Amino acid sequence: MKLKNIKVLFLTLCAVLAMASCKDQAKLDADKKAAEDKIAMEEAEAEKAKAEAEKKEMMATSIAGVAGKNAELSTLMSAVKAAGLDKMLSEPGSYTVFAPTNNAFEKLPKNLSIAELAKPENKEMLTGILQYHVVAGEISSDKLVKAIEGANGKYQFNTVGGKELEASLKGDQIMLKDEKGNKTQVVLGNVEASNGIVHVINDVLIVKK
Repeated sequence: MKLKNIKVLFLTLCAVLAMASCKDQAKLDADKKAAEDKIAMEEAEAEKAKAEAEKKEMMATSIAGVAGKNAELSTLMSAVKAAGLDKMLSEPGSYTVFAPTNNAFEKLPKNLSIAELAKPENKEMLTGILQYHVVAGEISSDKLVKAIEGANGKYQFNTVGGKELEASLKGDQIMLKDEKGNKTQVVLGNVEASNGIVHVINDVLIVKK
């Protein structure tokens, strides 16, 4: 074989090997990127699943979640849902809720019954009544007692609806007085939740119109 032909053959072989090498490297790069993308996707899915699990746990232990598990507060929770306040009491935050029992709602006059308040045309009134039972921040029974004692027996504070409540003591029992002068008693205090605290009361607090 002539020297010229040998050189041509050698150069051709080198070119083929170079192309093969390039193809192999391209495949390696593609495989590496696919593996990296898969890992990133799996990590993203794991983070999403973790966040969803944490949100589910938070909602289960929220004020809405805790109250929803108490059969004595089923009327209250129905009212909360009708007013669209369940989201607020399920999400992160810090609230104190004075929660009337089912029996408390049964004491209301007919025009303020849940059947009436749950009607679409009465949603604003229902929302106002429920907001009158919610205070921003966590107030434990101990804090409330200290506040009452520090205010010479009558501690006044505002609810999230901007209305005023008055707390006092009757013996060792915490009493609440609404704007109409009606009084109710805290029958179960310090029910902890992930976004606040609940105190169960035996009457519905009513705001002035």
